[in-house]
Amino acid sequence: MNSPFLDRLAQGVMIFDGATGTQYQAANLPDSDFVLQDREEYPESVRLAARRLDGKLLDGCNEILNFTRPDVVEQVHLDYFNAGSDIVETNSFGSTSIVLAEYEIEELVYETSFAAATIARRAADKATQSTGEQKFVAGGVGPGTKLISLGQTDWETLLATYTDSIRGLIDGGVDVVLLETLQDLLMVKAGIVASKDAMVACGRQVPIIVQVTMEQTGTMLVGSDIAAALNMIECFPEVVAIGMNCATGPDEMAPFVRFLGENSTRPISIQPNAGLPMMEKGQAVYKLTPEQLADAHEKFVTEHGVALAGGCCGTTPAHIAEVAKRVKGRAHTSGHWVASRDVYKNFDFQYQSETQQKARKLDGCSSLYEFVPYQQDNSFLIVGERTNANGSKAFREMLAAENWEGLTELARELEGEGSHLIDVCTAYVGRNEEKDMVTLLKSYNQHIQAPIMIDSTEANVIEAALQNLAGKPVINSINFEDGEERTRKVLGFCQRYGAAVVALTIDESGMAKTIEQKVAVAERILKFTREYGLPDSDVFIDALTFTLGSGDEEFRESAINTIEAIREIKKRNPLVNTILGVSNVSFGLKPALRVILNSVFLQYAQEAGLTSAIVHFSKIVPETRVDAEVWQIASDLVFDKRKYAEVS
Repeated sequence: MNSPFLDRLAQGVMIFDGATGTQYQAANLPDSDFVLQDREEYPESVRLAARRLDGKLLDGCNEILNFTRPDVVEQVHLDYFNAGSDIVETNSFGSTSIVLAEYEIEELVYETSFAAATIARRAADKATQSTGEQKFVAGGVGPGTKLISLGQTDWETLLATYTDSIRGLIDGGVDVVLLETLQDLLMVKAGIVASKDAMVACGRQVPIIVQVTMEQTGTMLVGSDIAAALNMIECFPEVVAIGMNCATGPDEMAPFVRFLGENSTRPISIQPNAGLPMMEKGQAVYKLTPEQLADAHEKFVTEHGVALAGGCCGTTPAHIAEVAKRVKGRAHTSGHWVASRDVYKNFDFQYQSETQQKARKLDGCSSLYEFVPYQQDNSFLIVGERTNANGSKAFREMLAAENWEGLTELARELEGEGSHLIDVCTAYVGRNEEKDMVTLLKSYNQHIQAPIMIDSTEANVIEAALQNLAGKPVINSINFEDGEERTRKVLGFCQRYGAAVVALTIDESGMAKTIEQKVAVAERILKFTREYGLPDSDVFIDALTFTLGSGDEEFRESAINTIEAIREIKKRNPLVNTILGVSNVSFGLKPALRVILNSVFLQYAQEAGLTSAIVHFSKIVPETRVDAEVWQIASDLVFDKRKYAEVS
């Protein structure tokens, strides 16, 4: 796809504009400019709204200026272009139904966005012609006033209004979509998905920039750390730059800018406020000077590779002029972005090469709150299994009683035992799996720190779960038992919502039992995951194991086959993760024996390359805590070493 914006970004640092609200305030606009009139030049929907409002003052609704004072809006854009900006943001920060409903014009989402984009496009074209330097328009979409993770709105509402707003921006001619000042990772996800939907609806693709807001507390407003944000956002190839704006000045942003510089594979976009606000005579005043803002950006560019620099609250054309003078056009490409730039310039989903994957620093998953790396320094990746209706009696009983607080406490116990992820399955005969999954995950999203593994065979349940989980979850699972259709559907969800996936070595002929069969199915799976753009590290191959407790001759070598299949899969695909439901190996045995056999089998599977396991971790014991003879007997069972003669 041809993108002049990305071509320009590759050449050097680009300059955003600064604050716009303060510029409107400085224009001393009369109240009449915030009254929607029934004018012939307006779209019919706007005229109908004007008649209904009947002269009502919409004080504070800057988006209305796109209709009443487009000249003022355009002049603000031109002032920033004249100051050295390469990009201006459309006057559409609040163009969602959630915000516009506060002014009783929630039906005008598309219209306000389209008007904002056409004004900015006109200003950019004028500036391009007058300066001989190409200027760009970013379609700005803000957070609204309701947080989805706190239950103040829902996915359907947020997705629909973001899509309407972004359609208006794209139809109006923006070069890039800017999701800015975002305070909730589920809100970020909705904005990205809406952007993709809007591009399809408009028949035009543009890059996406995402900027979150980090508070003085060191997290986003709902408690997300910067690693969780980066990990989730990097799931989406359409996002070509990641950064921050608002809330604080450059000093307070500095640690997060450093983190992004060290870990992001995408260009970094930073727009600080002009320092922290100070109250003077009842007004918020920003004291950071243009020179001080430029000093900060010069450091950000030089030390951390920032590629897009601008300002937010309190910044003026004077601030932007100084920033442009200092850093505009400077080289910014870090080693991370050099390695991955081409794949992100192509908006098609595609498999990332091993070099590009190794450029990623944050290989892992995330919840609303925190990032969890797949590679654990002193352990394997532990997936807690007691929040699963198929394997936990306590979970089933609480689910049947709809004891949501108890179910949440059960997940907390798994966290306390050391689980890195929580496997959640609500499939229970006689109950609505989707409804139960959504209800439970809304609670887990708010109250559980660990990322979630969505465990379901039903596509509708998986999609509903993904719409209620912030961060980057893992889907459990895909296979080829019923052919390829369901696998494609689930991988489509991974693309759309950003998720990793567990894949079982099952094909149309059933569960793979031999080493060769397991490896062949794994290779087939990886062709699909790569086709859908998933990095190998976001794929967990489950080579499956069968119980050794039955004594069935058919399964005497099943543990060996699983271990050796893991070894071969990792040899062929070193970045792929591997996973097992470890307790399957001991099914049917007494509890004390299960603990020993599970522990022995897990250790040998790890030595072969197992990176993660679904286990009740408190019931895994190290070899040093087991009698040597008992350990050896269990080991002989795993490797089918028959030392004892049968007694007739």
